[in-house]
Amino acid sequence: MLGVSGGVAAYKACEVLRGLTETGHDVRVVPTRSALQFVGRATWEALSGQPVTVEVFDDVHEVAHVALGRSADLVLIVPATADLLARMAHGRADDLLTATVLTARCPVLVAPAMHTEMWEHPATRDNVAVLRARGTVVIEPDTGRLTGTDSGKGRLPDPAGIVQIARAALAAKSELHGRRVLVSAGGTREPLDPVRFLGNRSSGRMGYALATTAVARGAEVTVLAANVSLPAPAGVRVVHVETTADLHRAALAEAPGADAVVMAAAPADFRPAGAAAHKIKKSSDGAVAPLELVQNPDILADLVCQRGEAAAPVLVGFAAETGDDAGDVLAHARAKLARKGCDLLVANDVGAGRVFDRDDTDATVLERTGAEHPVRAAAKTELAAFLWDLVAKHLAEPPRQHG
Repeated sequence: MLGVSGGVAAYKACEVLRGLTETGHDVRVVPTRSALQFVGRATWEALSGQPVTVEVFDDVHEVAHVALGRSADLVLIVPATADLLARMAHGRADDLLTATVLTARCPVLVAPAMHTEMWEHPATRDNVAVLRARGTVVIEPDTGRLTGTDSGKGRLPDPAGIVQIARAALAAKSELHGRRVLVSAGGTREPLDPVRFLGNRSSGRMGYALATTAVARGAEVTVLAANVSLPAPAGVRVVHVETTADLHRAALAEAPGADAVVMAAAPADFRPAGAAAHKIKKSSDGAVAPLELVQNPDILADLVCQRGEAAAPVLVGFAAETGDDAGDVLAHARAKLARKGCDLLVANDVGAGRVFDRDDTDATVLERTGAEHPVRAAAKTELAAFLWDLVAKHLAEPPRQHG
Protein backbone atom coordinates (compact mmCIF):
# COMPACT_ATOMS: atom_id res chain seq x y z
CA MET A 1 0.00 0.00 0.00
CA LEU A 2 1.35 3.41 -1.01
CA GLY A 3 0.12 6.23 1.19
CA VAL A 4 0.49 9.78 -0.08
CA SER A 5 0.05 12.85 2.12
CA GLY A 6 -0.49 16.45 1.14
CA GLY A 7 2.96 17.83 0.44
CA VAL A 8 4.37 19.30 -2.74
CA ALA A 9 6.63 16.24 -3.05
CA ALA A 10 3.51 14.14 -3.74
CA TYR A 11 4.31 14.27 -7.44
CA LYS A 12 7.49 12.28 -6.77
CA ALA A 13 5.37 9.47 -5.35
CA CYS A 14 4.26 8.84 -8.93
CA GLU A 15 7.84 7.79 -9.72
CA VAL A 16 7.90 5.55 -6.67
CA LEU A 17 4.62 3.97 -7.77
CA ARG A 18 5.92 3.35 -11.28
CA GLY A 19 9.17 1.89 -9.92
CA LEU A 20 7.22 -0.60 -7.80
CA THR A 21 4.70 -1.62 -10.46
CA GLU A 22 7.40 -2.04 -13.09
CA THR A 23 9.21 -4.53 -10.83
CA GLY A 24 6.09 -6.66 -10.51
CA HIS A 25 4.43 -5.37 -7.34
CA ASP A 26 0.68 -4.78 -6.94
CA VAL A 27 0.16 -1.36 -5.37
CA ARG A 28 -2.93 0.20 -3.85
CA VAL A 29 -2.62 3.97 -3.49
CA VAL A 30 -4.31 5.65 -0.51
CA PRO A 31 -3.90 9.43 -0.70
CA THR A 32 -5.13 11.92 1.86
CA ARG A 33 -7.64 14.53 0.81
CA SER A 34 -4.84 17.12 0.76
CA ALA A 35 -2.69 14.89 -1.45
CA LEU A 36 -5.37 15.07 -4.15
CA GLN A 37 -4.75 18.83 -4.30
CA PHE A 38 -1.32 18.01 -5.73
CA VAL A 39 -1.94 14.82 -7.77
CA GLY A 40 -5.44 13.78 -8.82
CA ARG A 41 -7.24 10.49 -8.32
CA ALA A 42 -7.15 9.69 -12.05
CA THR A 43 -3.36 9.75 -12.10
CA TRP A 44 -3.08 7.33 -9.19
CA GLU A 45 -5.62 4.95 -10.73
CA ALA A 46 -3.98 5.06 -14.15
CA LEU A 47 -0.50 4.36 -12.78
CA SER A 48 -1.54 1.67 -10.29
CA GLY A 49 -4.35 0.00 -12.21
CA GLN A 50 -6.27 -0.07 -8.92
CA PRO A 51 -9.24 1.94 -7.61
CA VAL A 52 -8.40 4.88 -5.35
CA THR A 53 -10.42 6.28 -2.48
CA VAL A 54 -9.68 8.61 0.41
CA GLU A 55 -12.88 8.09 2.41
CA VAL A 56 -13.46 5.65 5.24
CA PHE A 57 -17.17 5.60 4.31
CA ASP A 58 -16.60 4.44 0.73
CA ASP A 59 -17.30 0.71 0.29
CA VAL A 60 -18.35 0.44 3.94
CA HIS A 61 -19.39 -3.17 3.51
CA GLU A 62 -15.75 -4.09 2.80
CA VAL A 63 -14.42 -2.18 5.85
CA ALA A 64 -11.74 -0.84 3.55
CA HIS A 65 -9.21 0.28 6.16
CA VAL A 66 -9.19 -3.17 7.79
CA ALA A 67 -9.06 -5.00 4.46
CA LEU A 68 -6.18 -2.87 3.19
CA GLY A 69 -4.23 -3.14 6.42
CA ARG A 70 -4.61 -6.92 6.58
CA SER A 71 -3.75 -7.57 2.96
CA ALA A 72 -0.70 -5.31 2.63
CA ASP A 73 2.80 -6.78 2.67
CA LEU A 74 4.24 -3.30 3.14
CA VAL A 75 2.83 0.13 3.92
CA LEU A 76 4.95 2.82 2.27
CA ILE A 77 4.12 6.50 2.80
CA VAL A 78 5.64 8.99 0.32
CA PRO A 79 5.77 11.81 1.24
CA ALA A 80 4.91 11.99 4.92
CA THR A 81 4.16 15.53 6.06
CA ALA A 82 4.67 16.83 9.59
CA ASP A 83 0.91 16.67 10.06
CA LEU A 84 0.72 13.02 9.04
CA LEU A 85 3.64 12.08 11.31
CA ALA A 86 1.85 13.78 14.20
CA ARG A 87 -1.41 11.95 13.51
CA MET A 88 0.36 8.60 13.18
CA ALA A 89 2.31 9.14 16.40
CA HIS A 90 -0.88 9.89 18.33
CA GLY A 91 -2.86 7.02 16.87
CA ARG A 92 -5.34 9.20 15.03
CA ALA A 93 -7.69 7.51 12.56
CA ASP A 94 -9.47 10.45 10.99
CA ASP A 95 -9.03 9.41 7.35
CA LEU A 96 -8.56 6.20 5.38
CA LEU A 97 -4.76 6.39 5.39
CA THR A 98 -4.28 6.78 9.15
CA ALA A 99 -7.02 4.24 9.88
CA THR A 100 -5.32 1.73 7.60
CA VAL A 101 -1.94 2.30 9.26
CA LEU A 102 -3.50 1.34 12.61
CA THR A 103 -4.77 -1.96 11.20
CA ALA A 104 -1.57 -2.87 9.35
CA ARG A 105 0.47 -5.76 10.74
CA CYS A 106 3.15 -5.53 8.09
CA PRO A 107 6.27 -3.31 8.03
CA VAL A 108 5.55 0.42 7.77
CA LEU A 109 8.07 2.57 5.90
CA VAL A 110 7.78 6.36 5.94
CA ALA A 111 9.62 8.94 3.81
CA PRO A 112 9.13 12.41 5.32
CA ALA A 113 9.36 15.61 3.31
CA MET A 114 8.87 19.13 4.67
CA HIS A 115 10.65 22.42 5.28
CA THR A 116 13.76 22.29 7.46
CA GLU A 117 12.15 24.24 10.30
CA MET A 118 9.29 21.75 10.48
CA TRP A 119 11.59 18.73 10.37
CA GLU A 120 13.80 20.16 13.12
CA HIS A 121 10.93 21.26 15.38
CA PRO A 122 10.96 19.39 18.73
CA ALA A 123 7.38 18.23 18.16
CA THR A 124 8.31 16.55 14.86
CA ARG A 125 11.47 15.04 16.33
CA ASP A 126 9.42 13.62 19.23
CA ASN A 127 6.84 12.19 16.83
CA VAL A 128 9.56 10.54 14.74
CA ALA A 129 11.11 9.07 17.89
CA VAL A 130 7.74 7.65 18.95
CA LEU A 131 7.16 6.06 15.55
CA ARG A 132 10.63 4.56 15.45
CA ALA A 133 10.21 3.17 18.95
CA ARG A 134 7.08 1.38 17.73
CA GLY A 135 8.92 -0.20 14.82
CA THR A 136 8.11 2.20 11.99
CA VAL A 137 11.05 2.75 9.63
CA VAL A 138 11.37 6.51 9.14
CA ILE A 139 13.81 7.35 6.35
CA GLU A 140 15.96 10.41 7.00
CA PRO A 141 15.17 13.17 4.49
CA ASP A 142 17.84 14.54 2.20
CA THR A 143 19.41 17.97 2.29
CA GLY A 144 18.84 20.10 -0.80
CA ARG A 145 16.47 22.37 -2.66
CA LEU A 146 12.98 22.65 -1.14
CA THR A 147 10.10 24.78 -2.43
CA GLY A 148 10.77 28.26 -3.75
CA THR A 149 14.33 29.35 -3.11
CA ASP A 150 14.66 27.47 0.19
CA SER A 151 17.27 24.79 0.77
CA GLY A 152 18.00 22.59 3.75
CA LYS A 153 17.21 19.22 5.30
CA GLY A 154 13.71 18.00 4.55
CA ARG A 155 13.89 17.14 0.87
CA LEU A 156 12.31 13.84 -0.17
CA PRO A 157 15.01 11.27 -1.00
CA ASP A 158 15.42 10.20 -4.61
CA PRO A 159 12.39 8.10 -5.67
CA ALA A 160 14.60 5.35 -7.09
CA GLY A 161 16.33 5.09 -3.73
CA ILE A 162 12.99 4.84 -1.94
CA VAL A 163 11.98 2.02 -4.31
CA GLN A 164 15.21 0.17 -3.46
CA ILE A 165 14.52 0.49 0.26
CA ALA A 166 10.89 -0.58 -0.19
CA ARG A 167 11.89 -3.68 -2.14
CA ALA A 168 14.48 -4.53 0.52
CA ALA A 169 11.89 -3.94 3.26
CA LEU A 170 9.56 -6.50 1.68
CA ALA A 171 12.15 -9.18 2.43
CA ALA A 172 13.65 -7.49 5.49
CA LYS A 173 13.91 -8.68 9.03
CA SER A 174 13.74 -6.29 11.96
CA GLU A 175 16.77 -7.24 14.08
CA LEU A 176 18.50 -3.94 13.20
CA HIS A 177 15.60 -1.73 14.24
CA GLY A 178 16.92 1.10 16.37
CA ARG A 179 20.55 0.08 15.86
CA ARG A 180 23.26 2.47 14.73
CA VAL A 181 25.51 1.11 12.01
CA LEU A 182 28.54 2.48 10.20
CA VAL A 183 29.40 1.32 6.67
CA SER A 184 32.36 2.30 4.51
CA ALA A 185 32.18 2.17 0.72
CA GLY A 186 34.33 2.85 -2.33
CA GLY A 187 38.07 3.06 -2.81
CA THR A 188 40.56 5.55 -1.42
CA ARG A 189 42.88 7.68 -3.55
CA GLU A 190 46.46 8.58 -2.60
CA PRO A 191 47.73 11.67 -4.45
CA LEU A 192 50.95 11.51 -6.46
CA ASP A 193 50.66 15.10 -7.63
CA PRO A 194 47.76 17.52 -8.22
CA VAL A 195 46.59 15.38 -11.19
CA ARG A 196 47.41 11.74 -10.47
CA PHE A 197 46.69 9.32 -7.67
CA LEU A 198 47.12 5.70 -6.63
CA GLY A 199 43.72 4.05 -6.33
CA ASN A 200 41.79 0.85 -6.91
CA ARG A 201 38.75 -0.44 -8.79
CA SER A 202 36.23 -0.38 -5.93
CA SER A 203 32.98 1.34 -7.00
CA GLY A 204 31.15 1.41 -3.66
CA ARG A 205 28.31 -0.84 -4.86
CA MET A 206 28.75 -3.34 -2.02
CA GLY A 207 28.83 -0.67 0.66
CA TYR A 208 25.78 1.07 -0.75
CA ALA A 209 23.88 -2.25 -0.93
CA LEU A 210 24.72 -2.79 2.73
CA ALA A 211 23.52 0.70 3.61
CA THR A 212 20.23 0.36 1.71
CA THR A 213 19.47 -2.99 3.33
CA ALA A 214 20.27 -1.66 6.81
CA VAL A 215 17.92 1.31 6.32
CA ALA A 216 15.16 -1.07 5.24
CA ARG A 217 15.70 -3.02 8.46
CA GLY A 218 15.25 0.09 10.56
CA ALA A 219 18.85 0.99 11.34
CA GLU A 220 20.30 4.49 11.61
CA VAL A 221 23.05 4.39 8.98
CA THR A 222 26.17 6.46 8.41
CA VAL A 223 28.21 5.81 5.26
CA LEU A 224 31.86 6.75 4.86
CA ALA A 225 32.01 7.19 1.08
CA ALA A 226 35.47 7.10 -0.49
CA ASN A 227 35.28 8.57 -4.00
CA VAL A 228 31.94 6.95 -4.88
CA SER A 229 30.18 8.29 -7.98
CA LEU A 230 26.90 6.43 -7.37
CA PRO A 231 23.81 8.23 -6.04
CA ALA A 232 23.83 8.11 -2.25
CA PRO A 233 21.42 5.59 -0.70
CA ALA A 234 18.19 7.14 0.53
CA GLY A 235 17.92 7.79 4.24
CA VAL A 236 21.59 7.62 5.17
CA ARG A 237 24.07 10.16 6.48
CA VAL A 238 27.07 10.35 4.15
CA VAL A 239 30.57 11.43 5.17
CA HIS A 240 32.83 11.90 2.15
CA VAL A 241 36.51 10.91 2.40
CA GLU A 242 39.32 10.70 -0.14
CA THR A 243 42.48 9.14 1.27
CA THR A 244 43.08 6.20 3.58
CA ALA A 245 44.15 8.66 6.27
CA ASP A 246 40.80 10.46 5.87
CA LEU A 247 38.94 7.15 6.14
CA HIS A 248 41.01 6.14 9.17
CA ARG A 249 40.16 9.36 11.03
CA ALA A 250 36.49 9.22 10.11
CA ALA A 251 36.09 5.54 11.03
CA LEU A 252 37.67 5.93 14.46
CA ALA A 253 35.61 9.06 15.10
CA GLU A 254 32.27 7.53 14.02
CA ALA A 255 32.64 3.99 15.41
CA PRO A 256 32.10 4.79 19.11
CA GLY A 257 28.39 4.45 19.83
CA ALA A 258 27.77 2.28 16.76
CA ASP A 259 26.34 -1.20 17.20
CA ALA A 260 28.04 -2.52 14.06
CA VAL A 261 30.79 -1.33 11.73
CA VAL A 262 31.15 -2.87 8.25
CA MET A 263 34.31 -1.81 6.45
CA ALA A 264 33.36 -2.59 2.85
CA ALA A 265 35.60 0.14 1.38
CA ALA A 266 38.92 -0.74 -0.24
CA PRO A 267 41.56 1.44 1.44
CA ALA A 268 44.99 1.67 -0.18
CA ASP A 269 47.64 -0.27 1.75
CA PHE A 270 50.34 2.17 0.60
CA ARG A 271 50.69 5.85 -0.26
CA PRO A 272 53.46 7.91 -1.84
CA ALA A 273 55.96 9.11 0.74
CA GLY A 274 55.25 12.62 -0.49
CA ALA A 275 52.93 14.13 -3.08
CA ALA A 276 54.54 16.48 -5.61
CA ALA A 277 53.34 20.08 -5.38
CA HIS A 278 53.25 20.35 -9.20
CA LYS A 279 52.37 17.94 -11.98
CA ILE A 280 55.22 15.48 -12.55
CA LYS A 281 56.60 15.98 -16.06
CA LYS A 282 58.14 13.48 -18.44
CA SER A 283 61.92 13.74 -18.67
CA SER A 284 63.59 14.31 -22.03
CA ASP A 285 65.86 11.26 -21.59
CA GLY A 286 62.99 8.90 -20.72
CA ALA A 287 64.21 8.34 -17.18
CA VAL A 288 61.51 7.66 -14.57
CA ALA A 289 62.05 8.81 -11.01
CA PRO A 290 61.57 6.01 -8.45
CA LEU A 291 58.34 6.12 -6.46
CA GLU A 292 58.81 5.72 -2.73
CA LEU A 293 55.83 4.23 -0.90
CA VAL A 294 55.01 4.12 2.80
CA GLN A 295 52.44 1.96 4.54
CA ASN A 296 49.02 3.35 5.45
CA PRO A 297 47.42 2.80 8.85
CA ASP A 298 45.49 -0.45 9.33
CA ILE A 299 41.94 0.82 9.85
CA LEU A 300 40.29 -2.47 10.80
CA ALA A 301 43.02 -3.44 13.27
CA ASP A 302 42.82 0.01 14.87
CA LEU A 303 39.02 -0.31 15.19
CA VAL A 304 39.52 -3.65 16.97
CA CYS A 305 42.08 -2.00 19.25
CA GLN A 306 39.78 0.95 19.93
CA ARG A 307 36.92 -1.40 20.84
CA GLY A 308 39.12 -3.21 23.33
CA GLU A 309 37.09 -5.44 25.63
CA ALA A 310 33.78 -3.71 24.91
CA ALA A 311 30.93 -5.78 23.53
CA ALA A 312 30.23 -3.38 20.67
CA PRO A 313 30.52 -2.60 17.90
CA VAL A 314 30.41 -5.83 15.93
CA LEU A 315 33.25 -5.40 13.45
CA VAL A 316 33.15 -6.71 9.88
CA GLY A 317 36.02 -6.54 7.43
CA PHE A 318 36.45 -7.31 3.74
CA ALA A 319 39.38 -9.08 2.09
CA ALA A 320 39.89 -8.53 -1.64
CA GLU A 321 42.31 -11.30 -2.60
CA THR A 322 43.65 -13.02 -5.72
CA GLY A 323 45.69 -15.87 -4.32
CA ASP A 324 49.39 -16.48 -5.02
CA ASP A 325 52.20 -18.98 -4.37
CA ALA A 326 51.77 -18.47 -0.62
CA GLY A 327 48.12 -19.56 -0.60
CA ASP A 328 44.69 -19.29 -2.18
CA VAL A 329 42.08 -16.61 -1.49
CA LEU A 330 40.61 -18.36 1.54
CA ALA A 331 44.01 -19.06 3.07
CA HIS A 332 44.91 -15.39 2.90
CA ALA A 333 41.47 -14.41 4.25
CA ARG A 334 41.71 -16.81 7.22
CA ALA A 335 45.11 -15.38 8.07
CA LYS A 336 43.73 -11.84 7.81
CA LEU A 337 40.80 -12.66 10.11
CA ALA A 338 43.17 -14.06 12.73
CA ARG A 339 45.54 -11.10 12.36
CA LYS A 340 42.86 -8.39 12.50
CA GLY A 341 40.71 -9.83 15.28
CA CYS A 342 37.35 -8.74 13.81
CA ASP A 343 34.11 -10.71 14.18
CA LEU A 344 33.35 -11.38 10.50
CA LEU A 345 35.41 -11.18 7.34
CA VAL A 346 34.06 -11.26 3.78
CA ALA A 347 36.55 -12.85 1.38
CA ASN A 348 36.30 -11.91 -2.30
CA ASP A 349 38.30 -13.37 -5.19
CA VAL A 350 38.85 -10.23 -7.26
CA GLY A 351 40.96 -11.78 -10.01
CA ALA A 352 40.00 -11.68 -13.70
CA GLY A 353 37.70 -8.68 -13.39
CA ARG A 354 35.43 -10.22 -10.77
CA VAL A 355 33.52 -8.36 -8.03
CA PHE A 356 34.74 -4.78 -8.55
CA ASP A 357 32.21 -2.44 -10.19
CA ARG A 358 29.69 -5.27 -10.68
CA ASP A 359 26.22 -5.88 -9.27
CA ASP A 360 26.97 -9.54 -8.54
CA THR A 361 29.59 -11.15 -6.36
CA ASP A 362 31.15 -14.40 -5.19
CA ALA A 363 32.15 -14.36 -1.55
CA THR A 364 32.83 -16.47 1.51
CA VAL A 365 31.94 -15.01 4.90
CA LEU A 366 34.30 -16.15 7.67
CA GLU A 367 33.31 -15.96 11.33
CA ARG A 368 35.69 -15.68 14.27
CA THR A 369 34.11 -18.93 15.54
CA GLY A 370 35.60 -20.75 12.54
CA ALA A 371 32.35 -21.05 10.59
CA GLU A 372 32.53 -20.34 6.86
CA HIS A 373 29.58 -19.40 4.64
CA PRO A 374 30.01 -19.43 0.82
CA VAL A 375 27.73 -17.00 -1.04
CA ARG A 376 28.04 -17.90 -4.71
CA ALA A 377 26.95 -15.98 -7.83
CA ALA A 378 24.72 -13.71 -5.79
CA ALA A 379 23.61 -10.12 -6.20
CA LYS A 380 25.38 -7.78 -3.81
CA THR A 381 21.99 -7.02 -2.27
CA GLU A 382 21.68 -10.73 -1.41
CA LEU A 383 25.12 -10.76 0.19
CA ALA A 384 24.17 -7.62 2.12
CA ALA A 385 21.03 -9.29 3.50
CA PHE A 386 22.97 -12.43 4.47
CA LEU A 387 25.71 -10.38 6.12
CA TRP A 388 23.25 -8.35 8.20
CA ASP A 389 21.64 -11.64 9.30
CA LEU A 390 25.02 -12.73 10.67
CA VAL A 391 25.65 -9.32 12.27
CA ALA A 392 22.26 -9.54 13.99
CA LYS A 393 23.20 -12.96 15.34
CA HIS A 394 26.41 -11.54 16.79
CA LEU A 395 24.53 -8.58 18.27
CA ALA A 396 22.24 -11.04 20.07
CA GLU A 397 25.13 -13.00 21.57
CA PRO A 398 26.29 -12.41 25.15
CA PRO A 399 29.39 -10.19 25.57
CA ARG A 400 32.66 -11.70 24.42
CA GLN A 401 34.89 -13.30 27.00
CA HIS A 402 38.43 -11.97 27.02
CA GLY A 403 41.60 -13.13 28.62
